[in-house]
Amino acid sequence: MKKSFSYLCLVILLGTGWLQGCTTDSSADSDPVNAREAFLGRWNVSETWTKLSYEVTITADPNSERGVFIYNFANTGSGSIPAGASVSGSVITLDPDQVIGEGWTINGSGNYSNSKIQWGYTLIDGATRIDAIATYSR
Repeated sequence: MKKSFSYLCLVILLGTGWLQGCTTDSSADSDPVNAREAFLGRWNVSETWTKLSYEVTITADPNSERGVFIYNFANTGSGSIPAGASVSGSVITLDPDQVIGEGWTINGSGNYSNSKIQWGYTLIDGATRIDAIATYSR
């Protein structure tokens, strides 16, 4: 009886170790710093609203694990205040109702896939609401 109990404990212990070895490691996907890394850097932008091509730079917000700054968002100029956003997995979301450029209010989000970010956002310039689609590529 004592021997059977010892074998049972051994089987349970080995089974638990085997099951732990089979779990997937999702720490890279859930790590906000690693997810954010894919978004950082210089991007070439093609946009429906302006029908122009221009460049943006995305940098990490040093005060936030998920935060980023987007310089020249909506072609506001490299010297203007950057747009703030946060990254969660493959999604980047603009901070809501922020004002950039010449008093433009922006809202929207983008999705990172295949080294591109596909954006859908709105820009209100004080009188007109503009619905824009932009593609960021390297």
